[in-house]
Amino acid sequence: MEKKTYYVSVQAGTVLENEGDAAFEFEISATPEEVDKLAEMFESAMEADHDAFWRAHTLAIPYHHDDENDTYDDSLKMIYQTIYELGTPETKRHIESMNVLPNP
Repeated sequence: MEKKTYYVSVQAGTVLENEGDAAFEFEISATPEEVDKLAEMFESAMEADHDAFWRAHTLAIPYHHDDENDTYDDSLKMIYQTIYELGTPETKRHIESMNVLPNP
């Protein structure tokens, strides 16, 4: 399948075909299947964020002993790894400068 250029916003959880449709942080080249996979990752991250929000109201559990936050953190790492793999050279440099991946 042929790859197309897409514009990704991690903050908004979006993958768009048109650069001017909304603000974005990253540019990638992906197949429709890869875009669907990334969209599923965003959905999972939103669910994990929702779970972490409710868990945050239990003050007795520190952040570093919190499965909900770990799940959210892991989902973001997977998203950034996928964006890195599909990204343009500029996108890859930007993600490397963020130090969000162990060994990009």
